[in-house]
Amino acid sequence: MKNITLSIEEDVLQEARKIAAERGTTVNAIVRASLSELVRQKKRTRDALKRMRKLAEEGGMELGKKRWSRDDLHER
Repeated sequence: MKNITLSIEEDVLQEARKIAAERGTTVNAIVRASLSELVRQKKRTRDALKRMRKLAEEGGMELGKKRWSRDDLHER
């Protein structure tokens, strides 16, 4: 595990310490968990997009920017 140094406003740190104490943990553990969750979410999103592109290619579809407007879809 690597150590890092963060700069944070004093009032934010004080509140984070209170929250950590209420949860029976440390600010370090909260930051580590938050960053880990951020990375997990990004990876899930990236993996889902890869699966969508693969399915689209297999189905002969093409993913890209939309080329239609709401009015185009609802012409009467």
